[in-house]
Amino acid sequence: MILHTLIDYDTLRVIWWVLLGVLLIGFALTDGFDLGTGMLLPFVGRSDVERRVVINSIGPVWEGNQVWLVLAGGAIFAAWPQLYAVSFSGFYLAMFAILFALILRPVGFKYRSKHDDPRWRSNWDIALFIGGFVPSLIFGVALGNVLLGVPFRLDNDLRAFYEGGFFGLLTPFAVLCGLVSVGMLLAHGASWLRLKTRGPVAERARSIGMVAALATFVLYALAGFFLWSMVDGYRITSVIDPTAASNPLRKTVELVAGGWFDNYTNHSWTIIAPVLGLAGLLGAFLGLAARKDAVSFLSGCVAIVGIICSVGASMFPIILPSSIDPRSSLAVWDASSSHMTLFIMLVATVIFMPIIVAYTSWVYRVLWGKVTEADVTDENRHAY
Repeated sequence: MILHTLIDYDTLRVIWWVLLGVLLIGFALTDGFDLGTGMLLPFVGRSDVERRVVINSIGPVWEGNQVWLVLAGGAIFAAWPQLYAVSFSGFYLAMFAILFALILRPVGFKYRSKHDDPRWRSNWDIALFIGGFVPSLIFGVALGNVLLGVPFRLDNDLRAFYEGGFFGLLTPFAVLCGLVSVGMLLAHGASWLRLKTRGPVAERARSIGMVAALATFVLYALAGFFLWSMVDGYRITSVIDPTAASNPLRKTVELVAGGWFDNYTNHSWTIIAPVLGLAGLLGAFLGLAARKDAVSFLSGCVAIVGIICSVGASMFPIILPSSIDPRSSLAVWDASSSHMTLFIMLVATVIFMPIIVAYTSWVYRVLWGKVTEADVTDENRHAY
């Protein structure tokens, strides 16, 4: 018996669709509060010492948190090569802007405290803000464009041709999704600062986080309304063999008003995802208002899981719809790698993912505790 036949091809495809979502959620949960903290830095830290407290609240963990983004990119490349080819080439300038902003973060962390000049440190604070804001916004804008449909097509040889531009991504609905992303991560970062700091920094984070959580609740509900009333969803109208080799052009697809809500109608349990998103945002707001720091942080995590899962639940089995040639849209059943590739990757994931999670959990446990002004001013400590 060939080992990879132990799991059906269609089952492996669904498993890797779920794993991709897990990796994206892992990135949003961990590096999300890093990005949110970076955005909050100029507003919650009034003095240099306070800003150093903010920076050192994520100092021990931010590098490890970004590993989830690398893992997600690698998973897309290996498990969904057509998705990788279309999205990374079509969103090239957007991806470049994200990478530029992410590159600013390590440089800002390492160089900010190398010079005592206030202007020098202020400029690096701005860089850290950009490093948090730009990825948060563009990730949301990109997700909005995925829901709208991406202007690409496939020829008969399955070569992808992207016919859009950078500024074409900035449609009102996509920008709205970007604001949802920014607000969500701002609230997440504020909850993190409540856990890791005390005093004026924590109180300012609480005030901003409450506004961010409430604003995100409204924006997320508004985005859902627009998605239902103004955005056409994609529906596969032909019979697909989930065990066949990947070829997106074998299917037919039509645009349907409100089509992204078909799964909620046909599978009522999927409504759990948006409910978790809204409930989590409300819980984060109430937790911050009541100074229940653990409640607000965990509620923010629930909100992130619900919001990301609501997109996946809406689109399944579509992964990347095409706005100019719906038939070219990529789906779970026709955009993956081979049966054997998915199986080998799954074996590697089963072995190494628990190790990564266990090590990450251990690091957080060892480095847990609040960061104080005394910690960052003590010359015997290695603080940023």
